[in-house]
Amino acid sequence: MNIHDILRNPDEHVRFAAYLDELGLVADPDEVDPVGRVLTDPDRTMARSAVLRHLDRRADGLYLGPAYDGWAQTMTQAVIDHPFLAQRLREWALFHAVTLKLPWQPDELLASSNWLQLKTAAGTNTEAIELLAEAGRTRRIRNTARTALDHRGSGAAPGAHGQQSSRDPRQLP
Repeated sequence: MNIHDILRNPDEHVRFAAYLDELGLVADPDEVDPVGRVLTDPDRTMARSAVLRHLDRRADGLYLGPAYDGWAQTMTQAVIDHPFLAQRLREWALFHAVTLKLPWQPDELLASSNWLQLKTAAGTNTEAIELLAEAGRTRRIRNTARTALDHRGSGAAPGAHGQQSSRDPRQLP
């Protein structure tokens, strides 16, 4: 079934699953056109949701490797007219930078979505996790970050700003 055939199905749940299947089979250089075609579905919310799921799956498989930057630039152009999708790609770029310990700005992380803050709080960058433990947007984000720090045994490690942690590691987050 190709994307043009998928559009003929009136059930958006069937189309959503079919789009995900179709997008999952696409090779990198051919990805832009199918993404663009999915975004022409009359059910705009479902189409953006399918593309979002696809972007998340692809980014999750690429963000640690050298192919990520080129893919992200190409996909950003493909979704430029869809602000939420473009924002998700910007957040993946920030997650990429934080995870690989490339330059990133703490204010960008603190201004990011709950999705990115939670993903980062469960990640590997101690500086970012310490920042989120102190200033994450929600209690869930702060607790996730504190739990990650506790599991690393970082209660006595220097904080993000070179200060010792004053939190007792025996306290509940």
